Amino acid sequence: MATIADNLQAIGKRLGTVTLLAVSKGQSAARIREAAAAGQRAFGENYVQEALEKMQQLQGLEWHLIGPLQSNKTRAAAEHFDWVQTVASEKIARRLSEQRPAGMAALNVLIQVNTSGESTKSGVSKDEVFALSEKIVSLKNLRLRGLMAIPEPGAPRSRYAEIRRIYDELKGRFGFDTLSMGMSDDMALAIAEGATMVRIGTAIFGAREKARNVA
Repeated sequence: MATIADNLQAIGKRLGTVTLLAVSKGQSAARIREAAAAGQRAFGENYVQEALEKMQQLQGLEWHLIGPLQSNKTRAAAEHFDWVQTVASEKIARRLSEQRPAGMAALNVLIQVNTSGESTKSGVSKDEVFALSEKIVSLKNLRLRGLMAIPEPGAPRSRYAEIRRIYDELKGRFGFDTLSMGMSDDMALAIAEGATMVRIGTAIFGAREKARNVA
């Protein structure tokens, strides 16, 4: 049976210069520590409280929030995360900037783009990305790095290409260097369409531990 280290090595061979974010939602601190021992440094969490509990046990890692962020969680996110990939409103961005502690480096943020246009999905519409980018770059405690997208399962290749097009259009104006797009099932397609970061959970850790414990 493949170990976490084996899985990381196999994925690494497919990535080239693309950054790997290990999605550790539902994984124990012990399994995250195992991945860290194999050289993985950046981890993504969906829930602020779950992440804070792990941060207390694991030092020296880079933490990304990749789940929707509610207003009542912005202070904790601003104080403890290195990246927030799911900024989707000026209100959330301003709260993160205002609540980032003095002395800490600027918080890296990505704008989450709603790729499908469905109102039930998180993220801003493609037409709103430019305006929100202009607002965020004016906030002194944030560093806007680029875009994040979650194309729906089975999305056509054109969906990925459209996000890349928006990213390329804004890259020069805002200094974007990160397009976070692609997960375990669509990693190859996302990379082919220009992702600079992929968020991989199952292909590294297997089924989430909490899900296995319930079964």
